[in-house]
Amino acid sequence: MRKTLTLTGSLAMTLILTGCAKQNAPMQPPASEVGVVTVTSQTLPITTELPGRIDAVRVAQVRARATGILLKRMFVEGSEVKEGDVLFQIDPAPLKASYDSASAGLAHAKAELAQTQAKANRYKALVAINAVSKQDYDDAYAAALQAKADVETAQANVETASLNLGYTSVTAPISGHIGAALVTEGALVSQTDATPLGLIQQLDPIYFDFTESSTDVLKLRDAFDQGQLQKISSDEAKVALNLEDGSTYKTPGKLLFRDITVDPTTSMVTLRAEFPNPDHILLPGMFARVQLEQAVVQNAISVLQRAVALNGNGTGTVMVVTPDNKVEAKIIKIGDAVGNSWIITDGLKAGDIVIVEGLQKVKPGATVKTVPFSDPDK
Repeated sequence: MRKTLTLTGSLAMTLILTGCAKQNAPMQPPASEVGVVTVTSQTLPITTELPGRIDAVRVAQVRARATGILLKRMFVEGSEVKEGDVLFQIDPAPLKASYDSASAGLAHAKAELAQTQAKANRYKALVAINAVSKQDYDDAYAAALQAKADVETAQANVETASLNLGYTSVTAPISGHIGAALVTEGALVSQTDATPLGLIQQLDPIYFDFTESSTDVLKLRDAFDQGQLQKISSDEAKVALNLEDGSTYKTPGKLLFRDITVDPTTSMVTLRAEFPNPDHILLPGMFARVQLEQAVVQNAISVLQRAVALNGNGTGTVMVVTPDNKVEAKIIKIGDAVGNSWIITDGLKAGDIVIVEGLQKVKPGATVKTVPFSDPDK
C-alpha cells in the first residue's frame, strides 16, 4: 500500500515538473501579416508637371473706325457674339452727309464726262474733213480724258464715304465672349485715336502657355540619345491640366508646339497646349499646372513610393520577402517619379516581392505572412 502511494506521488510530481517545463519554454511569435506587391516590368510614361497660365485662342479689340457720338450699345455685356454682329451704333448723320456730297460730286463728274466726250467725238469727225483745227480736236480729246479721270476720282470719293458711313455700325471682328463695354452711349468716339469700345476673346478651344527649363530639355535629350527613354510625338503626347483648386480638368488636351528659342533672362523654353473649353471653365489669366507626357520607358521596373525609405543621393531601401517568407532589405537606385511610384534603375528585378504595407512591424530576418496589397489610390 505504501509503495502504491509513493509511486502515485512520483508520477504526479513528474507531470507537474513537465507542465512547468512547457510553460517556461520560449514561445515563437506569430508571423506578422504584410501587404506585398510583385514587381513587374512594363512600359511607363515619363510625365513632367509644369506651371503656366490660360490664354485665349483669339483676342480682338473692338475700336472705333468712325468719329461721332455713340448712340447705342447693341449687345449684352458678358455674352457670346458672332462674327459680323453689330455691337455699337455711332451717329451716322455727318458721314451720311459726306456720302451724299460725294455722290453728288460723282454725278457732276459724269455729266462733265458726257459733255466733253461728245465734243471730242464731234471734233474727231470734223478734223478729218479739216472743218476744225487739229489743235481744237486735241484740246477736246484731252478734256474728255480729264473728265474721265474726274469721274474715277469722284467714284473713289463715294467708296470712301460709303466705307466711313459703314463704320458707324461697329461689328464683331471675331466670334467669342465679349466683356463690358468700354464706353457708354453719348460718348464721343474718334477714328483718329481708334477709341477702344470692347474686347472679344475666343474661349473654346483655349490655350495653356507654360515654360520648361532649358536644362531639363537638355537632360531629356541626353536620355533619348543614350536610349534610356523613347520619344513620343507631339500628336501622341498626353496633356492633363491641374487647376488652382487641386482638381483635374475633365478633358485632356494636346501639345501644339515647343518653341525653339530660350528666353535669355529666365533660361526657359515656351510650350503651348490646347484644351476644349465648351463650358468656359478655363478663363484667360487663370493659373494651372500641366502634366505633360514627354517620353516612355520600356521594360521599366517601378515600385510604390510608400514602399521606399529614401537614403539620399538617389538611393533608397525596400523590404522584400524571400521564397522562405523571410524579410530582406535591398538598396535600390531611384529614377523618375511616375504618379505615386518610383522608377527603379537598379536593385530590383521582375518577380521580386516588395513589402508595401506593414513595414513598421517587420525587420530584416523576420518571418512574415504575405497578402496582396490593394492600392486605395487606384
